[in-house]
Amino acid sequence: MDTVILGAGLSGISMAYFLQKDAGQDSIILLEKENVAGGLCRSIRKNDYVYDIGPHILFSKDKEILEIILTLLGRKNNLKRSNQILYQGHFVQYPFENDLSKLPEKELKECIHTFNHNPYEDYQAENMLHFFLKTFGEGITNIYLRPYNEKIWKYDPSFMDTSMVERIPKPTAEEIRRSATGETLDGYIHQLHFSYPEEGGIESVPKAFLERLNTSICKVELNSEVIKIERNLNKFQIVTKDGKMYSADQLISTIPVPILSDIYVHTPFAIKKNAASLRYNSIVVVFVKTPYDLCGENFTFTIPDKEILFHRISKMDFLGTKYHKKGEATYMIEVTYRKNDQVDMLKQEIFLEKIMQGMVNIGFAKKKEDVEIIDSTSCEYAYVIYDLHHKRNMECIRSYFSKEGILLTGRFGNFEYWNMDRVVRESLELAKIMQECRYEGK
Repeated sequence: MDTVILGAGLSGISMAYFLQKDAGQDSIILLEKENVAGGLCRSIRKNDYVYDIGPHILFSKDKEILEIILTLLGRKNNLKRSNQILYQGHFVQYPFENDLSKLPEKELKECIHTFNHNPYEDYQAENMLHFFLKTFGEGITNIYLRPYNEKIWKYDPSFMDTSMVERIPKPTAEEIRRSATGETLDGYIHQLHFSYPEEGGIESVPKAFLERLNTSICKVELNSEVIKIERNLNKFQIVTKDGKMYSADQLISTIPVPILSDIYVHTPFAIKKNAASLRYNSIVVVFVKTPYDLCGENFTFTIPDKEILFHRISKMDFLGTKYHKKGEATYMIEVTYRKNDQVDMLKQEIFLEKIMQGMVNIGFAKKKEDVEIIDSTSCEYAYVIYDLHHKRNMECIRSYFSKEGILLTGRFGNFEYWNMDRVVRESLELAKIMQECRYEGK
């Protein structure tokens, strides 16, 4: 069997890694439009610095997958999470509701009072905002959860479904009340301790899979943007921008669903409309340095203040000695946007000016001149937005491509907000299903 995988991010590479163990595979070709593999798990190198497209850490409740990743990775740093929320000059330990006593007195009283006297707790949560109000009350919702989520998603949470709820820490009522009395509680315990590559950035993970591909079966074609796919009988014909043609018995797509829908010539209008209606955010990651460290031994900082352009900042130095240079601190600064929104329309010099001023305003730089912009990277497809139509759209899309014999996987291939562990799990399970179906003649 000849298999073509569209995309050589972590999903495509891990898919090939597991699939190559099937003796029935004659060839596996990965077609990647960029000049380097890795997708969102790429690490950027600039002037002897390494940074990622946002903070990536290695943790999971899925111990089998975590062991596979860490075993392949080899050398790693084992770290303890130290994430903070910056609220009006106060450091509040993440998650917010586990460290309420760090808030100014007025906000603290509002949070605990509206939590104890919550008129929404008996309602069914039909969207993300409903969930916030039902679970935490108006204070915690309006002071942190609502503004931060509006900032990162650029979308009103009342128009997002509850798919992201499982990612939100859910301390008990007792823990929230204890945090208000002065006790700082560790929440989200499964990611309290995590690992990170000793050197090379998060890109070391997809590289570890890539290096273990059987080159007699697997081939990665870079700079190979797919522009057309047809199905003739039981074969897929794939054409790339440079004019090359590939034939496949089996086609697996990890590229964004809207792109797949456009290049597959048989896609009906209704499915193209579903795909065009899918919502997502793009991201800019600005990598900066300062000649001092004003944020202490912490890794990430979330910033709900809408006057600050960026929603999160992460200190690369925290991740190990190979990422730190003496006498300075380096940061990955994240800004989400969508095409033609206010961020997207900013001139580059104004955008960077806001980044530098934001560093001063949050207290990470003494003056703008101390903030040196090292590099910036943008990615069009970064975050899946679970708007109220997402489930319906994806049900139609999955059903159609399944009938066409095209398998969807990966964060944007399946349009699900999957972390690295979930991506690898899906690759493993899909490889098993494909092997079982082939043996059963399906």
